[in-house]
Order: sequence, then C-alpha cells, then structure tokens
Amino acid sequence: MGSIPTLGSTTSGTVVGMSQEQRRPRREPIQRGSSINSTMSIVIAVVAVLLGFLILRDIRGGGNTAPAATEGETSETVVTDTVPVETTVAVTIPLTAFKIQIANASKVAGSAGQLTTELQGRGFIVQPAMNASEPTPKLTATVVYYLPGSEGQAALVAAELGGVATAVMPAPIPTETGKLGEASILILLGTDVAGKPLASPVPTVPVAPAVVDPNAPTTVAGG
Repeated sequence: MGSIPTLGSTTSGTVVGMSQEQRRPRREPIQRGSSINSTMSIVIAVVAVLLGFLILRDIRGGGNTAPAATEGETSETVVTDTVPVETTVAVTIPLTAFKIQIANASKVAGSAGQLTTELQGRGFIVQPAMNASEPTPKLTATVVYYLPGSEGQAALVAAELGGVATAVMPAPIPTETGKLGEASILILLGTDVAGKPLASPVPTVPVAPAVVDPNAPTTVAGG
C-alpha cells in the first residue's frame, strides 16, 4: 500500500508555495489618464502664452499701422498722358543792337532822309540815307530786307513802318553802292511810305496787379 501523506508534509508545501508568491513583485497599473491630462495641460499653457503675446503686440503696434517700406524698395510712379501746351514768350530786342540802312526807291526826293530822321527819333540806329541802285525800278510797296539771323529785327522794323513785307537780302544788294556798311536791315523805300509821317507808336501802360484784402468778406455764388 502506498504511503499516506501526513498533515505536516502538506502544510509545509503550502507554506512554501505561498512564500514564493509573496516574494514576486506586483505590477502596479499604468496611470494613463494622468499622463494624458498632463500633456494637454502643457499644450493649453503654450497656446495661451502665444495668444497673449500676439494680442499684446497688436495693442502696442496700433493694429492699423501700415508696414513701413523696407530699404531698397522703390515707389512706382504712374505717368498719365500729358497734352503739350504752347507758350509764347515775348522777346524784347534792343533798338540799339542793330543798324538800319534806308535806300530810296520811291523817286520821291528827300523821303529817305525824312524817314531816317523819324526812325532815329524813335531810338533806332539808322545810317545816312542813300538811293536805290539804278537797275531797281520804282517801288510802290516798301520792303524790309534782312541778313540771315536778323529776322526778328526785320519784323520789328516792319511793324514800325505799319506792317510792310519782309524778305531775305537779295544779291546784289539794291543800294547805289551795292553795300550795307554796318547795317543788317535794309529798308527799300516805296511810295506807300515815302513822304508820309509814321503812325504814332501805341504807348504801353503797365498794369498794376490787383491787391486782394485777405480780411474782405467773400461772396459765394448761389448762397
């Protein structure tokens, strides 16, 4: 017959098994919920700090302030079509800046000398009068001839004579000597001007600018 285990042997085996289980370390459950909460708290704190920084920057900067131009940037200029405007500039020619020669082609005796005296009295420099060249026919219309570059002086003299014609100096020069001396303007006198007094020059009266009183009441049309 087999041996029957005694009570003492059974008790000792049970005690040994229990002591081994007590020696094994117990694994504690991982606290997942607490670590997730900590991470969310950190993220929320960082977002709050960033939002606070952005709001503070907008308050200090005014919010509506336009960004300043950086160095190196150039502003664009829009050019529209322009319409040229002609301006007339009055040029004053001194009467003593040129000389005049009068040649009588009217066949009216003494008319060239008379015109010389009148023009000298108005400030022109006129050389002694002479006759036109023999081939020159009798003229009924006075002509003011000029050397190249003296167009303005010729126009001034022609206006003084009542608006006679002007033309470039012909060749040969139609004077009895065939020369002009120091003159650049030649008046070939015709019967339209010979022996007749020149028209009185129109006096120029300077106009004073109007003075506006800044304290004067203003009137608005339709008021």
